[in-house]
Amino acid sequence: MSMHAAAVPREPLVSVIIPAYNSAAYIAETIGSVLNQTFDDLELIVVDDGSTDGTPAVVTACGPRVGLIPQANAGVCAARNRGIREAAGRYLCLLDHDDYWFPDKLQRQVTAMREHPDCGVIYSPYIPWTPDAAGRFPTPDCFDLAAYGDGIEAACSGWIYHQFLLDCCMLTSTSMFRREVFERCGGFDETLPYSEDWDLWLRISRDFTFVKLTRPDTLYRQHPQQGNRVVRTHDYRTLLLRRAMRTWGLCGPDGQCLPRGKFLGRLADYQAAYALGQLRAGRRGPGLAALTRAWATWPRKIKLLAYLAAALVGWRPR
Repeated sequence: MSMHAAAVPREPLVSVIIPAYNSAAYIAETIGSVLNQTFDDLELIVVDDGSTDGTPAVVTACGPRVGLIPQANAGVCAARNRGIREAAGRYLCLLDHDDYWFPDKLQRQVTAMREHPDCGVIYSPYIPWTPDAAGRFPTPDCFDLAAYGDGIEAACSGWIYHQFLLDCCMLTSTSMFRREVFERCGGFDETLPYSEDWDLWLRISRDFTFVKLTRPDTLYRQHPQQGNRVVRTHDYRTLLLRRAMRTWGLCGPDGQCLPRGKFLGRLADYQAAYALGQLRAGRRGPGLAALTRAWATWPRKIKLLAYLAAALVGWRPR
């Protein structure tokens, strides 16, 4: 009588995690862009964050290759973290429910991971995906990617903490992470309603290097419901960057430093943008206070004083 050992499930090389909340309008196209990848050693996990619009039915209709994890509504950070915990892959990708990957995205990034074994993150540029006047998005095959070349953008690769002090220069949907990045740095801060990605990238950039490819691999869908178009009650970007400066300073682990004046100038820009958003929304008090802070942060920006003077006599930006 022969004995056969139970088959051990093979772990995928790549796990793709899509957090979803009321995503029925777009998520089938997003899932299709993953299932149509030229690289197929992957698992696809959709974490449904308590949708009420039929999103789970749309996901289920995409077939057995798509894993669905339902949870009570807890926010995008909790959904991403749940997917990260459940994922089995060596490399992890996070894809927003309305974005789209070109077919060789995963293959190109897996190749780059193998060519750069010391880096923690591979990422790429994106192309804004903008609808026409009728609300129709152009088909993905109409974008010409050959014009971008196929290499590494050295200026945005390596130890880039100092660059993250200026801008959130990596889009979540374009990135691929080694699993140990999350094991060492933790996941998304579930207490943050905004800039949660930027907060995590700053933490990761203290411990790992990044590699940026030159060719875009993601279409970043633009529509009015996007989180970065919402007027916030708190200036989360400024709070985040001030905390980073207090915690780690202006120099990266490799000694590259951001000049203090450049940091404060950018901080003032963010404060001013927040202030103008408040004024545009009719919140005059918070807008005036934020403009005052922006000018105090970097008094050399004369336009901030002009904005403040105009706002004091009733000016309201369109």
